Amino acid sequence: MTFLSFLISGISLGSIYAIIALGYTMVYGIAKMLNFAHGDVIMVGAYICFYATSRFELPTIVGVLLAIVVCTILGIVIERLAYKPLRAAPILAVLITAIGVSYFLQNAALLLWSSNPKVFSSVVPEGSVALFGGQLTIPYVTLVTIAACIVIVAVLVWFTGKTKKGKAMRACSEDKGAAQLMGINVNGTISLTFAIGSGLAAIAGVLLCSAYPTLVPTTGAMPGIKAFTAAVFGGIGSIPGAMVGGILLGIIEIFAKAYISTQLSDAIVFAVLIVVLVVRPAGLLGKQIREKV
Repeated sequence: MTFLSFLISGISLGSIYAIIALGYTMVYGIAKMLNFAHGDVIMVGAYICFYATSRFELPTIVGVLLAIVVCTILGIVIERLAYKPLRAAPILAVLITAIGVSYFLQNAALLLWSSNPKVFSSVVPEGSVALFGGQLTIPYVTLVTIAACIVIVAVLVWFTGKTKKGKAMRACSEDKGAAQLMGINVNGTISLTFAIGSGLAAIAGVLLCSAYPTLVPTTGAMPGIKAFTAAVFGGIGSIPGAMVGGILLGIIEIFAKAYISTQLSDAIVFAVLIVVLVVRPAGLLGKQIREKV
């Protein structure tokens, strides 16, 4: 039962990583940009929900929706101001800009909300489901997190495969020039991708702080890095890959903490990533792409 409990905890943590990784994988798959400020958007969403529910005493659902709206707008603003001017710039310029945006968001949070840790009230009701005569208990927040991940991935797969906007995203991913010649608004499609990714970051931030209730301006930094690792692990650019990579990463981290060392768990996670990339550079579900030179 202890093993099963750790497994469920790993799937829950991995589901949060998967939701965050979806933002990375969609932006990279379409815009070919690595948005390292994505982890800090998680933090902004958590703070918005915290103040909406704790300070202004708004209903929980309103706080979550407000966090999604604010982060969606923030994602569009970041893309327009920081990344759009760099579409044709070298990848190094984009990376430096992303790091700069990340530090800007962290320091803005310090000025607005101070560095004092906030105790985040879970958006999921307290309680748990007892199984096997009470030998195994699963908190409601764990069930909601796993269910949210499954639903989000299913909706994104349907959206990118069946809707007009989703097909436009896939076309831009394949060839922006050809997509523009076919009448697709490439700028609008990229902005929509950032908006969706940032909205998902808000959901991930709320779920993360519901499970681990301490909120500080650097809350999203390490989960953001691990979620990027999950996106690469599963195959960056692949929506199912982001889910698989996130869940596997969460399971590895929880089992490493439980059976090896809490201090070495992060090192073990990144070591596994290195091994996977050595064996399969495109990730578990990524596609090998040959480039003509």
